[in-house]
Amino acid sequence: MYDPTIFENLKVAFENQVYDLDTMERKIDITNRVDRMDFSIMARDFAIQFALVDQQDVTAEIVLEASLPDLAAEIMETPGKNPGCSLYIRFNKQIDNIAECKKIEQALSEIWDSDVELTQTLSFVFEQQASSYLDTIEVAFTHKINEQHMGDIANFLDHVLETLEVLNDL
Repeated sequence: MYDPTIFENLKVAFENQVYDLDTMERKIDITNRVDRMDFSIMARDFAIQFALVDQQDVTAEIVLEASLPDLAAEIMETPGKNPGCSLYIRFNKQIDNIAECKKIEQALSEIWDSDVELTQTLSFVFEQQASSYLDTIEVAFTHKINEQHMGDIANFLDHVLETLEVLNDL
């Protein structure tokens, strides 16, 4: 019998709860979804992107990844290995001034625990007047997650929604 991997179980759990926020609770609008197997490195990744209903300026993208070593350790039941998945969230927001990045960092530090890495990357279109920048804010968890973390998904999604609200207000 087929035994789903940690990645598959977490993907379905995230997918179900995010789709409930879209279809049942109408708090978000899902704008994109990716479910990919990368055969060049034998890895899996899943991403689902959304924005708050009536506040489409800032988007969030939840990304779940499983590497070959993690997938192999799980499938082969390798002793001493602790397989899991990497989890991070990308928020995209247009900003007018680079100084806004400090405010964003402070606001997100109040929402997310200290076991995350926060990175902001600014971009603009070359040869166009840079009147604004796209700020890609990545919140990456420093530890891997597994099925034991499924009970935390609802709380995690509450933090994502709170972050979207804060970023829309800044």
